[in-house]
Amino acid sequence: MSDSTGPDQPAEALARLRESARTGALDEAEARITQLSQLRRLLSEQQDVLTEALRADLGKPAVEAYTTEIGFTIGEIDHAVDHLRAWMQPIKVKTPLTFRPGSSRIVRQPLGTVLIIAPWNYPVQLTFGPLVGVLAAGNTAVLKPSELAPATAAAIAELVPRYLDERLVTVVTGGADETTALLAEPFDHIVYTGGANVAKAVMRAAAEHLTPVTLELGGKSPAIVAADADIDVAARRIAWGRFTNAGQTCVAPDYVLVAESVEDRFLGAVLRSVHDFYGENAKVSPDFGRIVNERHFDRVKGLIDAGGYDAVVTGGLTDRDQRYIAPTVLAGVDPAAAVMQEEIFGPVLPVLTVPDVDTAVQFVNDRPRPLALYVFSSDEAAAERVIERTRSGGVGINNAVFQVAIPDLPFGGIGPSGTGAYHGEAGFDRFSHRRAVYSRPTKPDPPILYPPYKRWKEAILRRVL
Repeated sequence: MSDSTGPDQPAEALARLRESARTGALDEAEARITQLSQLRRLLSEQQDVLTEALRADLGKPAVEAYTTEIGFTIGEIDHAVDHLRAWMQPIKVKTPLTFRPGSSRIVRQPLGTVLIIAPWNYPVQLTFGPLVGVLAAGNTAVLKPSELAPATAAAIAELVPRYLDERLVTVVTGGADETTALLAEPFDHIVYTGGANVAKAVMRAAAEHLTPVTLELGGKSPAIVAADADIDVAARRIAWGRFTNAGQTCVAPDYVLVAESVEDRFLGAVLRSVHDFYGENAKVSPDFGRIVNERHFDRVKGLIDAGGYDAVVTGGLTDRDQRYIAPTVLAGVDPAAAVMQEEIFGPVLPVLTVPDVDTAVQFVNDRPRPLALYVFSSDEAAAERVIERTRSGGVGINNAVFQVAIPDLPFGGIGPSGTGAYHGEAGFDRFSHRRAVYSRPTKPDPPILYPPYKRWKEAILRRVL
């Protein structure tokens, strides 16, 4: 059987991975670092291959391919390797006086074999990023890249066996049937990144084996622009976060709530930013990507065509043959508009006005909890109040998207935007079992703890415990 599997059941590969996990093939730090270093080699040596695959699947510019996928993941690897031995040390915890002499500690041990089901929008980062935490924690892994990014999936399937130990990591390619077959297997953890509907199916399948899951989903991440914000910077950073990867980013600003007193300035600044980034015609820009396939193109175009807004500030042009949707900014958007009812996942930015930040906070709180929230204000205390009064997976203050690139910050959602978090030590913890260990000497061994429970024993135990 090959190291990457196709339509047939990957029973042999799974058995090999489980045996490696059972026998502790990655128990030692050096073994984990070896595999992480090999993954780094793959990303470094095969940059051109991966960049070309990302271009074929998503029209992704080479700079974006490196900064948001390849280099991003290399940074995660370097951080994990630098800290791994410290993370693996037992954590001493306080032992109450009544349980002394004795000592207590937490030992973080591998879960076993982990299934990683990756999405198509960042198919390198979101396949290998979770793998960094999985390997750092000492687990074996099955990688299931998305069939909707076929060139990248093929590259991953071809490259992984060349760099990583086949006893520790296997790639399974294919579509829904192959994913369904994998989900029928008893894994020790499942990582899924994608949409809510498939996430429900993943959870149902995982429940059959009581398998814990990490779900990275998404939602409509708001950007709040206060009247006192640096409007030019806010517009530029929001536009970059929205239109990078043609808007196909789970933590991209999905809509803007701007103070009505600065709406015109903000829209003008966004328009200038789009033109600065991509020129007068983004279709010919080498720096603007494409929608992944025709189905998603039709969905995003349908959101624009459904109306529910006053004006198209810029964009609106589409070309189905090229899967091109221009960077589009919509003004005067009705909260009931189609573009406000689901995560857009495309290069469309709805802008709504609010009288003040308090109204923006209420608007956000009336809707499902998002994966990210962004607040732009020159008043640090006001920004902190927004954080205190809202709930989201992560937060950016006067920035967009960059919170996911900080290795020591956990990346994950809340409620409908996701379950669990990883990156850095959070990933090491997520893919480890925090095992409680309490050790006592054999002496002394006072009889007070043992039956028969005389009245004098009960009185003492009630006093000290």
